[in-house]
Amino acid sequence: MNTEETNVDVEGAQNISVEKKDSLDAAQAAVDADATEADVSEADLDQEEQEKQPMTASGDRPAVAPPEMREEVGAEKNGSVKLKVLDEAEEKFIGLNKEELLRVAGTPGWVRTRWALLLVFWLGWLGMLVGAVLILLQAPGCRELPATSWWNEGPLYQIGNIQAFTDMHNLKGLEQKMNSLSQLKVKGLVVGPIHVAPPDEAISLRFEEISPDAGNLDQFKGVIQAARRKGISVVLDLTPNYQGSSGPWFSINSVTNVAERLKSALVFWLNEGVDGIQLSGVEQLVNMVPSLWADIQAIIHNGMDKDPRRLLLGITESSSAENVSALLSSTGVDLLISNVLTSGDPEPTRFAETIQHLYSNHSQTKLAWNLGGRVEGHLASLVNQAHVKLYQLLLLTLPGTPVFSYGDEIGLMDGDSKFPKMLWDFEEELNGTLQEEQTEQLSFRKFFCSVTELRAKERSLLYGDFLLLSNSSSSLVYLRVWDQNDRYLAAFNWGAEEEAVLQMNNAGLPRHAAVALSTNSSALPEGSSVDLMNLRLGPGQAALIKLPYTG
Repeated sequence: MNTEETNVDVEGAQNISVEKKDSLDAAQAAVDADATEADVSEADLDQEEQEKQPMTASGDRPAVAPPEMREEVGAEKNGSVKLKVLDEAEEKFIGLNKEELLRVAGTPGWVRTRWALLLVFWLGWLGMLVGAVLILLQAPGCRELPATSWWNEGPLYQIGNIQAFTDMHNLKGLEQKMNSLSQLKVKGLVVGPIHVAPPDEAISLRFEEISPDAGNLDQFKGVIQAARRKGISVVLDLTPNYQGSSGPWFSINSVTNVAERLKSALVFWLNEGVDGIQLSGVEQLVNMVPSLWADIQAIIHNGMDKDPRRLLLGITESSSAENVSALLSSTGVDLLISNVLTSGDPEPTRFAETIQHLYSNHSQTKLAWNLGGRVEGHLASLVNQAHVKLYQLLLLTLPGTPVFSYGDEIGLMDGDSKFPKMLWDFEEELNGTLQEEQTEQLSFRKFFCSVTELRAKERSLLYGDFLLLSNSSSSLVYLRVWDQNDRYLAAFNWGAEEEAVLQMNNAGLPRHAAVALSTNSSALPEGSSVDLMNLRLGPGQAALIKLPYTG
């Protein structure tokens, strides 16, 4: 071969080599493009592969290795890529399954750990319990509430004459006034007497028949039902000769017969739903017919374990604290209405001694406090008219049961009769046309309601201890205290003209306290602060002062 031919062959070979190289480059580009498309769709393929895998027992699909954990080993002519999945030993730890956990929980080490944790828990709980007990033991003890009856929870309200009490002049009218009585926080109504009892005629006495002047049995049942709905008990006065003058039980010749007839009447009225019986002249009964009186007690008190509402309410004309105390012990009555607070403004020194004597000798659940009644008349007619609020506050804050006659809450006064017509116009709103007398009646009633409402919710006033702090010829101060509750100091000045300056140097009293209620809100506004070491009360003024419990 010559030189020219050789050169031609070399150039041809070089050209062929370039063409082959270009062809290979193009093929490689095509492969790279296919690989890029495979990478793009790989995530979708992985998702589809996961959805095609069967569920495991735990509800999960088996893990699929992500792209970064796969190894590319080469490309086939068709552009596919071979992947290498990590070995089982190289898989990522995702926790123990149920069977493995059960196997671990049964190992001795885990059992010891579990018991140790339980022991720590119970020791901690026991420690907290012991600590709580120690705190309770070191804390001041709370006094147990005393056993009380419904008649200690609010005032008794005596309606001695049904005809005078309402415009309807009968028991139906009393039923319709139950809302007004409920506003007074009255806990018991003492109704009557309303039975047929011609004056001084023992033979005509009919305990079980209601006088037509008062109404009828159906109306009386309506009174009982309406009272019960308001949480008010009904006591029936069965004093035999209430319209006569020959003693409460007629004469010594008739007393036995009357007592026997009364026993059957008691059964009748208790079956009709009355909550108690009021009788006057109890001392005569105890002395004259003691066995019959014992029967009367038994009838009223038997079954009180099933019906503890039954009250035996006695009346005596005695005004001696010693005599009243003896009668409370000998007669077995639950409450005894007396004249220990005497008619007219009392002399405060003797007044304080009387209260202290009865309180010291009897449970306060047996003490009744009243001024007036069927025979004596109304409160406002027995005391200075300016002292009506003062006596309302006194009766409602003494330890025991306050007893009022109808109309005492508005300062109703007797006229020609001890049973004046009850006035109801005070319930109207003040509109400038009411007379001065009606305005005063409204003021009396508002104050009465304020005291009864406070008494109903304060334990110290309901059944707290009675502590006499100060008394003089014209003033009286006492404290009502019950355990860890707010205390109340009651202060009174009976002086008609002079201001009373009360100095109570008691170590248990704070220097200053707030007025809860006052008979003269202008001089001592509610909530105002007073100096207990120099407490000043104007003439005829009284105040109830709150002493918060401070531990």
